[in-house]
Amino acid sequence: MDRNLRIHVYDTQRALARAAANAFVASAGEVLSTRDRFTVALAGGSTPKTLYALLASELRDTLAWNRVHFFWTDERFVPPDDSESNYRMARDALLEPLGVPQENVHAPDTGGKPGDAAERYQDAMRAFFGSGLPRFDWILLGMGEDGHVASLFPGSSALEETERLVVAVHDSPKPPPVRLTMTLPLLNAAREIHFLIAGRRKRDAFSKILRQENAHLPAQQIRPNDGTVDWWVDLEATNA
Repeated sequence: MDRNLRIHVYDTQRALARAAANAFVASAGEVLSTRDRFTVALAGGSTPKTLYALLASELRDTLAWNRVHFFWTDERFVPPDDSESNYRMARDALLEPLGVPQENVHAPDTGGKPGDAAERYQDAMRAFFGSGLPRFDWILLGMGEDGHVASLFPGSSALEETERLVVAVHDSPKPPPVRLTMTLPLLNAAREIHFLIAGRRKRDAFSKILRQENAHLPAQQIRPNDGTVDWWVDLEATNA
């Protein structure tokens, strides 16, 4: 196992969410003690909602949230108020309860054509981070039953991208079919990547990752160039 990869197993989904939330606060506090801002890329889906709710309630007074900037690892190509929107989920569970300033919220614009939207989001990130490959302080990822991360699915041509930061996906095997996703070069530039995995349906893919089988799984291609990977996992997702 890679020395920069750490696995944390908890009895319940709430316990792992609490541990990951505490890790978020610790990392942000450390970064903000020496720099003006902390940059985060959020995951969508249902599993992170408990983590977001804990940050917005029990841990809301632990950080200067006006110094935290939020991006998204992927987004479904739907309007921002749609029930399928990753932005909407994070807005309702985290951003609005915390009163995060709008200028700190960097959600992708899903208007117009998907390819144009991907390019706009890439341009916005380059403008925010400046020259060079953007490097997020903290990236949160989930993992699908098929080992996909963000909207990078097994066999997708998006996995081969080496230049662009964001691409449009038109053939997602999960609805909705059209999405925007960060690419592997951008994800792997992060200082810290944190996977949040819960439920027995994730067990098979997680087992393959532990045994380092099937290197073509998107989740196995998350290998930061100069960073760490933490897996926050509940017992149901392990063979324990």
